[in-house]
Amino acid sequence: MKIRVRVKPNSKKGPLVVEKSDESGDFLEVFVREQAVENKANSAVIKLLSEKFITNKTSVKLLKGGASKFKTFEIIKK
Repeated sequence: MKIRVRVKPNSKKGPLVVEKSDESGDFLEVFVREQAVENKANSAVIKLLSEKFITNKTSVKLLKGGASKFKTFEIIKK
């Protein structure tokens, strides 16, 4: 399954996952405490998504948007 994610790095709220929607459709807003430096925020998002969807971290892949706030992830359920 592919999901769209908006990442809020360096957030005091984090770690938190909130479901939202906009004109482009539904997405998850993910708040993480890690900064967007050296892939730390992306790694924290992968960890949170694996916990939310109850799967391994290796089953969560970043497809596009590595340096963007909006990212697309693929989650492979086993």
